[in-house]
Amino acid sequence: MKLQLKEQKIPKTINFKLNGKEFCVGEYRILKNIFAKMRGLMFRSRKFNTPLLFVFSRPGIYAIHSFFCRKFIAVWMLDEKVIDVKIVTPYKFSVTPEKKFNLLLEVPLQKV
Repeated sequence: MKLQLKEQKIPKTINFKLNGKEFCVGEYRILKNIFAKMRGLMFRSRKFNTPLLFVFSRPGIYAIHSFFCRKFIAVWMLDEKVIDVKIVTPYKFSVTPEKKFNLLLEVPLQKV
């Protein structure tokens, strides 16, 4: 018996607020496999400015870290609803949102 997972809605644009400013991200790279998710923004050159969208099969509270990354914005979403936004500085051991999520957008700060 195969476990059927619900098809996830991936938003075409992601709108969020940070420090009173509104942002809209319309282009991003979707990461679904474990190896792409493990790398994320680690070891990316300064020229790399493409936001990365992590897609998780089930909602949960998954910790991220910022080892070997430059400063970035993390936007956690449950389906299409933004639940938390944080600026993540380099070399943080564990960063988590307050609630469960199934989508995570990492935006390099030079992009905004």
